Amino acid sequence: MPSLHERVTSFNKDRLPEIVQLKYKAMAQNVFVFFRGTCHLFYEDLSNAKELPPSPLTWICGDLHPENFGSFKGDDRQEYFDLNDFDEAVLAPAAWELVRMVTSIFVAFESLALRKDEAEKVSRLFLDTYAAVLKNGKALIIDSRTAVGVVGDFLNTVKQRKQKELLKRVAVSKNGKFKELLLDSRHLVLEEGLKDELIDYIGSLVKKHTFSVENFKVLDVVFRIAGTGSLGVKRYLFLLKNLHVKGKYLFLDMKQTRPSSIKTYLKINQPIWASEAARIISIQKRMQNVSPALLHCTIFKNETYVLKQMQPVADKINFQQLKDHYPEINKVVTDMAILTASAQLRSSGRQGSAIADELIAFGENDKWAAGILKNAQEFAARIIMDYAAFSSGFNNGLYK
Repeated sequence: MPSLHERVTSFNKDRLPEIVQLKYKAMAQNVFVFFRGTCHLFYEDLSNAKELPPSPLTWICGDLHPENFGSFKGDDRQEYFDLNDFDEAVLAPAAWELVRMVTSIFVAFESLALRKDEAEKVSRLFLDTYAAVLKNGKALIIDSRTAVGVVGDFLNTVKQRKQKELLKRVAVSKNGKFKELLLDSRHLVLEEGLKDELIDYIGSLVKKHTFSVENFKVLDVVFRIAGTGSLGVKRYLFLLKNLHVKGKYLFLDMKQTRPSSIKTYLKINQPIWASEAARIISIQKRMQNVSPALLHCTIFKNETYVLKQMQPVADKINFQQLKDHYPEINKVVTDMAILTASAQLRSSGRQGSAIADELIAFGENDKWAAGILKNAQEFAARIIMDYAAFSSGFNNGLYK
C-alpha cells in the first residue's frame, strides 16, 4: 500500500508547486486543517469501510465540515446561511456525507482540545436533527429573519456590511479612488502577460448582457490564496468599477475546477457533465435554496472555471471562536444539520437521487445513526494518526 507521503503528494502533483507548499504548511498547523486538506484520503478510506449503514443516494457537497457552511448574499440580494463549497459534489450515498460531517466534528473538537464526550453529544445532536428534518419532508432555509445566535450575527453583519469595508480590506486607495488590489499573503502579483489576458477576457465577458454587469470596467486582477483543499489550483480575484455609479465597485472570484476526488472511489454512475464547472454549479444550484450572486461557468485558455461575486471569507463558522461555549456550538450544529437535510430534500429525484419519500423513510428509521457515529469515531482516530505522521514528515522536510 502506498505511504501517506505518496498518497498526499500524488494527489497534489498536478497543482501549482509554490501554492502546494503553502497548502502543506497550512495542513501542518493542526489536525483539523489537515483533515480539510485531505478529502481524497478520507474517501479512499471510506470506500473500503465494511460496516457503513445503507442509505439512499443523494446529491452531496462531498466535503462537508463546519467551515464549509457560511453566510453570503444570494442572486436575489438577500442574505443566507448555507452549504457553500461544492468542488467535490457528486451523487453518492447519504451516509458518505454524514460520516464526513460527523468525523469533522470529532476532529475539530480534537484540534481545540475539547472533551470527547462533548464531541459525541454534539454529533448525536447533528444526526438527530438531520433525521427529524428528513422525517418532516420539507426543505428549510436559514436567512436573516429566522437565524439566531452566531449565525444570526453573521447574517446581520452581511446585511449591514458596507462596500467600503471590503474595499479597504482588499484594495489600495489612491487619491480617494480604488484602482488596484492589495498585494499581501492572500494576493499575489501576476506576470504582466497573463494579467493583461485575464483583464481582457473578463472585460469582454462582463459586456455580455447575460452576465448582468455590463456597466463595469475591469481595473485589476491578482492571484488569490484562499481555502485549504483547493490550494494549488488557479484562482484569481478581479476588481471592477461601475462606469455609471460613482464609488460603486465589484469583486469577482474565478476558480479553476478539477474532477471531484470522490469520483474515483464511487461505483455509482454519474451524469455526463459538459465540464467540471458545470458539475459544480449544477449541483450547487440544486442543493442551495438560493445560490451566490453572479454564479457562472467560464472557460479561459481551455480550462474551466467557476466565476462568482466574491464572498467575504470571514463569514464562515470557526469553532475556535466558540470554544467552550457549548450552547452556541449546539445552535450552530443544529443549523448545519437542518441545512444538510434540506439540501438533500431540495435536490431529491434528480438524475438518480432518491425521491423525497425515500429520504423521509430514511429519517423515520434512525437505526443507521449508531453506525454513522461508530464509523466517524474510527475515522477521526485514523485522521489523528495520519496527521501525526504528516506533521513529523513536514517538520523533517519530507514535503519540500
